[in-house]
Amino acid sequence: MSGPIGFQCQNHSVCMSTMLAQAQDHCTALGLRLTPVRRRTLEILLAEHRALGAYDVLKHLAAEGLGTQPPVAYRALDFLVKAGFAHKIEALNAYTACVHPGQDHAPAFLICRNCQSVAEADTAPAKGRLGDAARAAGFVIERTVVEATGLCPDCVGEAA
Repeated sequence: MSGPIGFQCQNHSVCMSTMLAQAQDHCTALGLRLTPVRRRTLEILLAEHRALGAYDVLKHLAAEGLGTQPPVAYRALDFLVKAGFAHKIEALNAYTACVHPGQDHAPAFLICRNCQSVAEADTAPAKGRLGDAARAAGFVIERTVVEATGLCPDCVGEAA
């Protein structure tokens, strides 16, 4: 996996079709079901390129006749997170599509405080200073959440 993933993809239709195909292949290989609601939820996250709350997702699903009750969105989002197709942005209590579906990785999230766009960057916290501190304490890191808040390139340009 390479460096940070930008706030804007170069070819959105290719980005979406590639990610959806990877998700379908991953589900097929693991015997998971990418139901219409789960697939549509992933499409919504991929289309937005920003963090969305469960109720934001539910508005889209409801408008398309795919469910009107919160558990519909929460179940789909939970599946996507557990399957590695989405991430929960803890600081926002929101979700974003994973740009490396099915891969074991430790992402860091660059979150624009203005437009809530999210970029995913690869990190290795267990190998850096945090890892050194954990090893010194006899601690084994199982999961980290790294989220940085600031301004994306578009919002920096608007503020100038």
